Amino acid sequence: MAEKNKILKVHPNDNVLVALQDLSEGQRVTYNGIDYVLLEPIAAKHKFTTVAIAKDEDIIMYGVLVGKAKIDLPVGVRIATENIRHASDGFKLGERRTAWQLPSIDKWKDRKFLGYHRNDGSVGTGNYWLVVPLVFCENRNIDVLKEALLEELGYARPKKYHQFTQQLAQSYRSGASIEETIFEEAVLLQGKEPLFKNIDGIKFLSHDGGCGGVRSDAQALCALLAGYITHPNCAGATVLSLGCQNAQVSMLQDEINKRIPNYDRPLYILEQQKAGTETNLLATAIKQTFTGLSIANQQERAAAPLNKIVIGLECGGSDGFSGISANPVIGYTSDLLVALGGTVILSEFPELCGVEQELSDRCDTEANAIRFMDLMKVYNQKAEDAGSGFYMNPSPGNIKDGLITDAIKSAGAAKKGGTSPVTDVLDYTEKVTKKGLNLLCTPGNDVESTTAEVASGATVVLFTTGLGTPTGNPICPVVKLSSNTALKNRMPDIIDINTGTIIDGEETIEAAGERIFEYLIGVASGTTKVSAVIHGQDDFIPWKRGVSL
Repeated sequence: MAEKNKILKVHPNDNVLVALQDLSEGQRVTYNGIDYVLLEPIAAKHKFTTVAIAKDEDIIMYGVLVGKAKIDLPVGVRIATENIRHASDGFKLGERRTAWQLPSIDKWKDRKFLGYHRNDGSVGTGNYWLVVPLVFCENRNIDVLKEALLEELGYARPKKYHQFTQQLAQSYRSGASIEETIFEEAVLLQGKEPLFKNIDGIKFLSHDGGCGGVRSDAQALCALLAGYITHPNCAGATVLSLGCQNAQVSMLQDEINKRIPNYDRPLYILEQQKAGTETNLLATAIKQTFTGLSIANQQERAAAPLNKIVIGLECGGSDGFSGISANPVIGYTSDLLVALGGTVILSEFPELCGVEQELSDRCDTEANAIRFMDLMKVYNQKAEDAGSGFYMNPSPGNIKDGLITDAIKSAGAAKKGGTSPVTDVLDYTEKVTKKGLNLLCTPGNDVESTTAEVASGATVVLFTTGLGTPTGNPICPVVKLSSNTALKNRMPDIIDINTGTIIDGEETIEAAGERIFEYLIGVASGTTKVSAVIHGQDDFIPWKRGVSL
């Protein structure tokens, strides 16, 4: 890959090299027989110039334009926000380039996973019951239901920090040192065994929407909630409505019917203004939920072809290694699933800035290419009208760890989509209906985007991170992959898979991609529990279609 794994050139046309480890000022490094003397320290994950670049000339990485020099840059200096600015190439409708090299799938073509078969033909990787408020006014009642149902039915998480607080209180009362009180996980008390063995959990989708704002927000919320209620991983749902809000029950029912015209899973909808007293509402909700759980518990996992898996592709807390390890690795995993006839969702449109031409050319139809470009243009224009723009997408953590411009971040983020043709382009909350690689318009915010991918049908999410984030989802397992080994070692409780082996020179992208594919089958079958599920990381944030990057 590089001289003793010190440096890497991502694309032959690049005029920067990536430091794979910390490099010192004055150090001489060699790549492809060319020596470079560094004029300043280059931290791991950052890039330095390989040619002299004059002010306003192009910075090229991943083979595409990722920035312009603010000042004259000699060879061997680090690119940073102080000396380069965001820039990306324009895009237009081009020729279809849908030919691709399919990876070998011989070892998986006859494999199965164990999932929950739904009557609409989909197969879930989990079996969850949902409790959903149509409006924020019902959030308190949702909390009451959570308190009433989880512990008694065996779905409450161990109260390990409650016990630690009790230990501290005892130390305080006895006059013992607080500093010397040690948290001991070994003394945790286990809760009740789940009453319903085939129900993976009861999940509560609290939110702050449903009324106020503009009516389109209510429509989008109902579409999002319908995506969860009809999701392959959802066994049934209890919905609480106040009655007078913008997000009406009829609106939700219309959205459910659009996705599954003859929805046949248990669904109970209650309106507080019709039910009368809070006691009547909640007692009815608990009784109906219990009935629904007993019905849903009758279903068990059964063998299904791998092409029934739908992967969502996400990244969050990205770093300068994400685009050269974790992202291309799950891109190869994605290609394996597509080659088997499965479905993949690539989202986060602000993080596709600069690679629009490549992705639009990969669209299988001109209509898909046009729709993708239109969605990108409209979204970016709304951001600019609000005084922002895609160029403001990188977070302080991204920049600190080597993602200097949005174009650098985007070129690496797009690697998650592999190399297969784009078979469909979807707007926010639209359901995936076509096999292959789908592009879904979402913000770059990882929780909002993950929330949307699941609503569109993702049954497992592959989530890459370079800095570390605990992001999860209420009904969909989120597999966390580190871009570097140091992160895996530092935060082992939230990282499931390490792809830092690529940076360390221990593994190829193809080998790592196959390793992840095997792991994916275990997750889809319920035999492998990911960290986000173990820790109950149930993040759920609807996007209000305002400017969120």
